[in-house]
Amino acid sequence: MGNREDLRSILPYLPVVIRSSSLFWPSQVVEALRELGKGRVDSGELLVNAISDLRNSLSLSSEPLAPSTSHGYAFFFDELMSEDESRIWFEEVVPALGNLVLRLPSLLETHYENADMVIDGGEGVVRTGLRLLDSQEAGIVFLNQELIAALLGCSFFCLFPYYDRYGKNLQMINFDELFASLYDGYSQKQENKIRCIVHYFQRITSDMPKGVVSFERKVLPLEGDPVHICYPNDNFWSSSVIPLCKFEVHSSELIEDQSSGAVEVDFANKYLGGGALRRGCVQEEIRFMISPELIAGMLFLPSMADNEAIDIVGVERFSSYTGYASSFRFSGDYVDERDIDTLGRRKTRIVAIDALCSPGMRQYRANFLLRETNKAFCGFLYQPKYQQYQKILLENGCSSFDASTSTYMETCEGKILNPDIRNSQNDYHRMERGNDFGVATGNWGCGAFGGDPEVKTIIQWLAASQARRPFIAYYTFGLEALQNLDKVARWILSQRWTVGDLWNMLIEYSTKRSKGETNVGFLQWLLPSIYGRGAGMDLPNMP
Repeated sequence: MGNREDLRSILPYLPVVIRSSSLFWPSQVVEALRELGKGRVDSGELLVNAISDLRNSLSLSSEPLAPSTSHGYAFFFDELMSEDESRIWFEEVVPALGNLVLRLPSLLETHYENADMVIDGGEGVVRTGLRLLDSQEAGIVFLNQELIAALLGCSFFCLFPYYDRYGKNLQMINFDELFASLYDGYSQKQENKIRCIVHYFQRITSDMPKGVVSFERKVLPLEGDPVHICYPNDNFWSSSVIPLCKFEVHSSELIEDQSSGAVEVDFANKYLGGGALRRGCVQEEIRFMISPELIAGMLFLPSMADNEAIDIVGVERFSSYTGYASSFRFSGDYVDERDIDTLGRRKTRIVAIDALCSPGMRQYRANFLLRETNKAFCGFLYQPKYQQYQKILLENGCSSFDASTSTYMETCEGKILNPDIRNSQNDYHRMERGNDFGVATGNWGCGAFGGDPEVKTIIQWLAASQARRPFIAYYTFGLEALQNLDKVARWILSQRWTVGDLWNMLIEYSTKRSKGETNVGFLQWLLPSIYGRGAGMDLPNMP
C-alpha cells in the first residue's frame, strides 16, 4: 500500500496516517469517533466540542478554522433546526456519520485494492485510484459513493489538513467557512445551502448508495501529440468543414432536469466548486449543493488551465430546490431515477469549464475568442473516439489525422480505405453511439462573470459541433438578449454552414465590435431582419 504512487500523492491532503503499509486513524481519533457513534452528542454546542476534540487528536489546532465556525455550527443546529429535525439529526445521523468516518481507512484500502482497470482489448491498464490529478495531467479517478460519503463526513467534521492546498491551487474542502459565513452575515440562501448538505447526510446514513462516480481531468495538449487532438489554433477553426450540429432552444426549463442523457455544463470557476463552500450561490454552487458528491472532486483536482476541463460522471441528485442566488431555497427530497451504466455510474454527465471572468471588451479579441472556444471544445470533446480513428489510420499507413475534416480522413494519400477498414470504422461508430451524447448548456460565463451571452452561445455551438456532438440543448433562462435565438439558429442551419463558416462570421463581427463599428449583438448583426419592424416575418432563405 505504501508503495503506491497514487496514494503517496494524495496522502498529505488526507487526515488518515499510514504505518506498515496500512492506513489508520490515531487512537485518540478512534476514541472520539466512537463517542460520536454512541449518540452522546445532542446539541450544536456539543457537536462543536466533538469537532474540536477530533481536530486536536489530529494535531490540526495549529491550522485554525474560520473565526466564527463554532458559532455557525451552534447557530444552525441549535436555533435554525426545528426540535424534530434536531432530534433525528443527533440521534440518528451524527452517530452514523461518526461510524462512517471511522471506517474511512478501510474504505480507502479497499478502494486502492481495486483501483486499476484493464481496458477492453488488452491495450493496457488505466489508473483510477484516488490521487492528486495535477494540472496538465490527464487522468481519471473512480470513487464509490460510500467512500465519497466518508470523505464528505470528514469535511463536515473539518478534518482535512490545510497542507499546501493553496500552493497546489486546491480549494479548501472543510465546511468551516460554509457554517462561519452563516453566522457572520445570516442569509436564507446560506441556510438553505446547508440544508441541502444536511439532507444529503440524512439520506446516505439511512440508505447508503452503492454506485460509482468518476472524476476526469481532460487536457488538450499544447504541443504536438500523435495520439490526441492538440490545442487548436485559429486556422483549425476557420478551415473546419464539420457541419453544425442540431440546435435546440429551451426558454424556461433547467439544465439538470433534461432527460436526454446530454452532457450538462457546469458554469465553473477555474477552482472546481467555486464558492460552493463559502457564500457563492449561482449555477455551479447550486449544482454542488443538490449533488454534494461533486464536492469530493475539490479534494484532489487543482485549478483548471486554459486547455483543461473536468468531466464528472455518476453523481446522484438528492435535493429539490427553487430560486437562484439570494432566492435559492431547499425544497425537499429528490429521488434520482437516472439509469446506471456498465461501470456502476449514474448516467448523469457533467463537464466543468471555466469562462473568462469580467472580460469586458477583450472578449471580442480573436485570442480570447479562441481561448473560450477551445475551453468549451476541451470539455465537449470525447478523445477516445479520435484515438480509435488515429489507430485505424496509422495501421493503414496514414501519417496524419485531420480532425477538422467532416469525413475524418475517409481517404489516405488519395486512396480510398479498403472495405475492412471502413467496416472497422462503422463498427466503432456503432460501439460509440451509446456515448455520443448531446450537450445541455446555457449562459456560460455570463451573469456574474460578465460575458456576452450571444457570443457565448455561438462559441458553445461551434465547440459542440466540432466535438461531433449530435445536438446542443440551450437553456436561455428567459434572457431577453436571446429571445430570437431559435429563429437565428434555424436560419443558420438552413444555410448549411460549417463550423468554419460560423467561426469566420463570429470573427468578422467581433473585429467590428472591437473597433466600435457596431454596438448591436451578434444575432441582430447577423440577421437584422428579425429585429425592429421586420420582427416576426419569415426568415430569409428558409427552406
